[in-house]
Amino acid sequence: MTTIYFDGLYHLIDTQGNGVVTYGFVVYENSNKIYEECNVFSEGKELSNNVAEFSGLIAALTWLMKRGYKNKPVTLRSDSLLVVNTINGTWTPKNGMYYPYYIKASSIIKEFKQVKLEWVPREKNKEADKLCKTAYETYIKLQQLKF
Repeated sequence: MTTIYFDGLYHLIDTQGNGVVTYGFVVYENSNKIYEECNVFSEGKELSNNVAEFSGLIAALTWLMKRGYKNKPVTLRSDSLLVVNTINGTWTPKNGMYYPYYIKASSIIKEFKQVKLEWVPREKNKEADKLCKTAYETYIKLQQLKF
């Protein structure tokens, strides 16, 4: 069984409303960690915490697609009620900044035969959360090197 824990982070980076979104995810096969990834998803305006959460899902799904998991059972876990409940159809998505990312994630999920999204408390998503922070810290260090 493949299980992925994913998360996203949004941070405002200037007074003009520009921000950065980072993501992190950890992949487990049974109880063995086989992969982890973190990176910057986007920077600029029109970003939010919800966009960040969806970025983690999109990055994890993209990773799965590239590695041939479309026909395998996969469980994706997040501490974002919005992501889990909108993707699962429990909540109706609103036309917020996250909406295009919801549409993208929904279309990717349709490619999978056995995918399940589950909500977990933050305490159970610490690895993915830490990866988001690592990606953000790396981003800040690289920005400082530019100046």
